[in-house]
Amino acid sequence: MRMFRSLKNFKEFSNVYQNGTSFANKYLVMYICENEWKENRIGISVSKKVGNSVIRHRLTRLIRESYRLNESNILCGYDIVVVGRPNAKGHNFKEIESAFMHLVRLHHIEITHKKVEQI
Repeated sequence: MRMFRSLKNFKEFSNVYQNGTSFANKYLVMYICENEWKENRIGISVSKKVGNSVIRHRLTRLIRESYRLNESNILCGYDIVVVGRPNAKGHNFKEIESAFMHLVRLHHIEITHKKVEQI
């Protein structure tokens, strides 16, 4: 399993919040900002408003897994911060993954594969 880089400190998160663009849906908020590397870095933030530590960590794992499974469909070179909203509490993986990919499409960072017809 390939590990991806993550945003670790307050300075990295603040840079994305201040210089990036954001879109939101019912379950998640996503901020993205271009970086100088040729790979994505992801940061996940879930506040205490969402629930206790068990609920927050479960939501974090669902978001991380959504990114991991769809990493090959996302353009490279971005810092991504995903914020879990209180409405995401108690929802299953498919709903969280759907919300995540919805935000990826809104930011136009999804790689689209078009079939080329052979003549």
